[in-house]
Amino acid sequence: MSDQVYNVLFLCNANSARSIMGEAILNRIGAGRFKAYSAGARPKGTVNPYTIQLLESLNYDTSFARSKSWDEFSGPGAPEMNFVFTVCDSAANESCPVWPGHPMTALWAVPDPAQAGGTDAEQHLAFADTYRMMSNRIALLANLPIASLDNLALQQHLDEIGRDEQRPG
Repeated sequence: MSDQVYNVLFLCNANSARSIMGEAILNRIGAGRFKAYSAGARPKGTVNPYTIQLLESLNYDTSFARSKSWDEFSGPGAPEMNFVFTVCDSAANESCPVWPGHPMTALWAVPDPAQAGGTDAEQHLAFADTYRMMSNRIALLANLPIASLDNLALQQHLDEIGRDEQRPG
């Protein structure tokens, strides 16, 4: 068994919901094996209150949660990432920084719960659904035998994880 801790960056536009959830989930279920971070192309500056409410209701410590730019992770002194996952479609079209160490990347597009309209209950449901999608994908990542896969096989697994929720039926 490898003692390597894999650094993972979840990217989105605002860094207020999906990427924050990814950071929280992976740091909980991948503790000791993964260290997760999150950032945004155009950070909102605050974490969405529904994100905080949801995470706290699931007993996450949310003191880590802050909306920040991906620039924090591309410059000198930034942790070297092993994986970078873009969790929204619009950030996937952005011109991304060059990540030190050339991490493996994948698109894990998830609908933005912050764009959900409707009643308070409907918005809470949108955030819960996003959490479920992120949690399912992250569980698949955490269970991959990363150290025993070659880069091509690993990339195929990462891409497949991103497609899981998008299958019809």
